[in-house]
Formats: sequence, structure tokens, C-alpha cells
Amino acid sequence: MRRGMVSLLEVLVPRGADVSRPWKRVWRVSLFGALALSAAPRPASADANALWHIVSEQCVADQKQNHSPVPCAEVNLAGGYAVLKDLIGNTQFLLIPTTRMSGIESADVLSPSAPNYWADAWQARSFVEDRVRRHLPRDMIGLAINSISGRTQNQLHIHIDCIRLDVHAALREHAAAIGTHWSRFPVPLVGHDYMAMRVEQAELGAINPFVLLADGVAGARSDMAHETLVVIGDSFQGKDGFVLLAGHATPATGNWGAGEQLLDHACAAATVAAQ
Repeated sequence: MRRGMVSLLEVLVPRGADVSRPWKRVWRVSLFGALALSAAPRPASADANALWHIVSEQCVADQKQNHSPVPCAEVNLAGGYAVLKDLIGNTQFLLIPTTRMSGIESADVLSPSAPNYWADAWQARSFVEDRVRRHLPRDMIGLAINSISGRTQNQLHIHIDCIRLDVHAALREHAAAIGTHWSRFPVPLVGHDYMAMRVEQAELGAINPFVLLADGVAGARSDMAHETLVVIGDSFQGKDGFVLLAGHATPATGNWGAGEQLLDHACAAATVAAQ
């Protein structure tokens, strides 16, 4: 099919699914990239590999063949990642590895030779700013990866978007309680408990938040699948840095380990920044 002839193919939410779960979304893929998927009858369930098909069969292929990342916003072949506009919200983007990688539980994320996807995701915040047509303070932007129970896709992806204003306010109010080692954040965020730590560096180039989580939070390395991790820009005492938030999924209590909940896909922060 010719480039530009794009229609959308809906990947259905599982029948009987609890759509109140915060991570539930409907994925659509462009038809020309979904031909192989549609060759066989589609089950009435979400395609957990939709992201991988979009990136590997469309974005990477188009970048290699035509020097265009479409339908992604960016494909960095040397860096091993793509950036894709999510269908949910005006400002949400996803950073996705161009190699097969299941999620936060993948052993590859802890490898010393692994690409620093968090550093790349932080640089990709420029796509969020482009959507709102203004610069956003660093403490208004966050990155998040959901746990295995808080996601629908089996390809690692980091959400990039504005953070919720109530989360921003809580981080400011309790800034003094966040140290350079993991400790429990004093209050729940969006109804769930988090561990928090501060990184006193302006960029993430030499920092791997996956490793900080695995090595710093008790039990995390042995059960990374059920961890969720959020990285939020920070300015504390005049110095730029980051706040890291880690949560553990306990589905039996209704906590799906979806750090994405701390992000605001309506980006109310843009309105605040404009005032």
C-alpha cells in the first residue's frame, strides 16, 4: 500500500475488562502496518504487541527506506529508540526501544551496556512542549513506566507528559522530605504509596533510574515486574535535578502499579505555565 494511505484499525479492549483501570486504553495501528496482523482472524482482545508492530514494521522500516519516521515522531537508529505520539491526550508521547524488550522486568534494562532510555525520554520532552507551544518548567514534566500489571503492551515504553498539578503541589510541599536515598514519600500520590529519592544532576546521561530502583529499593531487583517508576524534573535549592518515585503493584488491593497515573494527559500544567 502506498505511503500516506493510512486508515486506523482498532485493537479491541478485552471483553468484560474493567475499563475503570487507569491504564486501559484502545490502541489503533495504521492499516498498512497491520496487514500481517490482520491476515489471521483477530481475537476479541487487546493486541499486546501493537506497539512493537508499529515501531518495528512501520517506524523503523520507514526510517530505513525513506528517511522518515512516520508514523512515529522520531526514530533514532543509532540510539535504538523511537518516539511515538500516544492516542491518549494532546501531549503524551511514548519512547519505545527499537529492539524487542518486554518491559520493566526485562534483564536488559539493568545491563551496563543498555541504552539510557530515560535520558533519551527526557530529551524527548521537547515534543510535549511543541504540542503546547511553550516552554514548560522541568518540574512540570514527568516520565513513567508501568508495571506488568499496569500495562497493556508487552514492549517496553516510557510515557512522556506533563505531571498532574496535585502531584506537583505535593512534591513541592514535601520537597524537604526527599533525600538522595530512597525513603517513603510522606503522603500518597493519586491514592498510592511511593518511595522517593532525589538525583542532584541536571541530566540523566550518567544515571540509570532502573539500576537505582533495583539496587536501592528492598525486593525490587527480584520482582522488577511489579515495580512502577516515575522520573520527574526538579529544581531544589536553586539546582536542577530529578525526583524518582517508585511504587509496587498490589492488584489484590486495586493498585495496578501504574505510575502513569501521576501524569496529566490533558496537561493542565501548560495553562499554569502560561499565566
